[in-house]
Amino acid sequence: MKNNQFPEISIILPCRDEEKALGFCLQQIKNVVEQNKLFAEIIVSDSSFDSSPEIIRKAQIKQKNIILLKHDKEGYGVAYLEAFKIAKGKYIFMADADGTYDFTKIPEFIKELKRGSDLVIGDRLSGKIEKGAMPFMNRCMGTPILSFVLKLFFKAKIKDSQSGMRAMKKKTLEKLGLQTTGMEFASEMIMKALKNNLKIKEIPVDYYKRIGQSKLKPFSDGWKHLRFMLLYSPLFLFFVPGIIIFLLGLLSMLWIYLWSPQIFGIKLFYHPMFFSSALIIIGYQLIIFSAFAKIYSLNHLNEHDTTLEKLFKYITIERASIVGLLISFFGALIYFFIFERWISTNFGSLNEIKNSIIALTLVVLGVQTIFSSFMLSILGIKEK
Repeated sequence: MKNNQFPEISIILPCRDEEKALGFCLQQIKNVVEQNKLFAEIIVSDSSFDSSPEIIRKAQIKQKNIILLKHDKEGYGVAYLEAFKIAKGKYIFMADADGTYDFTKIPEFIKELKRGSDLVIGDRLSGKIEKGAMPFMNRCMGTPILSFVLKLFFKAKIKDSQSGMRAMKKKTLEKLGLQTTGMEFASEMIMKALKNNLKIKEIPVDYYKRIGQSKLKPFSDGWKHLRFMLLYSPLFLFFVPGIIIFLLGLLSMLWIYLWSPQIFGIKLFYHPMFFSSALIIIGYQLIIFSAFAKIYSLNHLNEHDTTLEKLFKYITIERASIVGLLISFFGALIYFFIFERWISTNFGSLNEIKNSIIALTLVVLGVQTIFSSFMLSILGIKEK
């Protein structure tokens, strides 16, 4: 590397106990850099307890462009976040230090970035997968399912969303604001790239059997990815289930209230209306939660949605509170008529349970609306 000059490429390898594969990876990278005359630095982001740091130090004697970043913090995302802090390259290349990826592909990734792509991902499913390199569950279920969820939630046309071989521009990294510390880091990168309307390109890469013991936990790591996608997509986490539950409650309440239907010869009286009321209240709360999540993402996660931004500006505390008061008023009015009728019967027995359930539901919905409007306003306060 030339003195007093920043490298063009920062090659980052996350490393945790990769003593068996690390030397092989560093040698392959060295060959690629020399053969293609790349101006690159190699950052090994290390949290190992084995001899990996010693291997890196020995390699530094021959390769002056190797940087050992010893942070000893656990987590796939952490390894990259720590390395990003010191990466000086205009382009950042990322891959695991376990021998599964072919580093001769580095020039191809950089070419795609220079052609205009913001994020380049290695597509293992379109390349050659060595026998035993990817377990059946990962190849046929885990990766395809997570990629499908990304497509469903975020309209991502990506086949291999869990690939660990990637490259991006430094300015792209600055736009993403990546934060997750675990395996879900891979999904966060794609999701935020999509949210920012960045150009993502996939290229076929070969995938080889790892050298050393795997640290992947298929089910727990897969759940982390799915959980993060759900948390980042309030439409699917809150709104869709909420609207379905709310409508089921509303329709079943009207059905039972108006017609007293029969199912399998059993006549339904007022008791199922309690369940309908619960569905309405729960569904409405989930819909409100989706609004909470969306307003937070607009004001604190730098997301943009012109339609929703205009809508949330229109829905003020005052307007929402008035709506909530009106809903609660109608519920209280029903209670008033029930009470008046009770007085007219000289405090005798009444058959007003159905009306009481409707009144209760309206009062609760009204109170939810009033206080939720205040919470939305709190979340809507922008950080300076």
